[in-house]
Amino acid sequence: MASSSDVHVRICGQEMIKYDLEIKALIQDIRECCGPQAVLMDLNSTVKEKFNQLRKSIQDMEQMAKEQDRETDKQAMLSETEGHLKQMLSNQMAWRKANLACKLAIDNLEKDELLQGGDSVRQRKATKESLAQTSSDITETLMSVSRMMSQQVQQSEETIGTLASSSRTVQETNEEFKAMTGTIHLGRKLILKYNRRELTDKLLIFLALALFLATVLYILKKRLFPFI
Repeated sequence: MASSSDVHVRICGQEMIKYDLEIKALIQDIRECCGPQAVLMDLNSTVKEKFNQLRKSIQDMEQMAKEQDRETDKQAMLSETEGHLKQMLSNQMAWRKANLACKLAIDNLEKDELLQGGDSVRQRKATKESLAQTSSDITETLMSVSRMMSQQVQQSEETIGTLASSSRTVQETNEEFKAMTGTIHLGRKLILKYNRRELTDKLLIFLALALFLATVLYILKKRLFPFI
């Protein structure tokens, strides 16, 4: 039966996949958007919200990875988190390109509307200001992702260092075990040798005692029964 921690990990992984798919769909909408300005602003606002939710899920996954007891589970979760971070960075780049494509489409549309008067000029100015703000938001998000990936790399290096230290400890323990095994084998051989020596000594003592008794009986026989 799966533990609550495993269930939480699965839910977090499913959320990151869901946010990734939603972001890709929104980026495609931005790429195909030709205006008006309010539509583009709404799309960019929604994308930014989805990125924040995705970043929160990634941070939750990182925290759960730190709480794992087994290094293998921890490394697997960190590896999965790193994959989502890379995908997030790719989506950030696609978001920026989609906004540039949308800007080009809006500029072309504004050229056609330029002769309609000042409203078109003011709308174009607002569009450019909004796109500049969006570009700034994208840059800020990219920097945030870069910092998260830097932290991820540092955590991976620390995990590798821990695994290397554990490997050395296991190797040293194995060498000590081999030495202890050799000592046990040597002790067993010595015990067997002493046991055989003890048996030999007992046999010699028995033979000596038998010879002594035979000698005593022989002497007694000669003295008590000299004619026999």
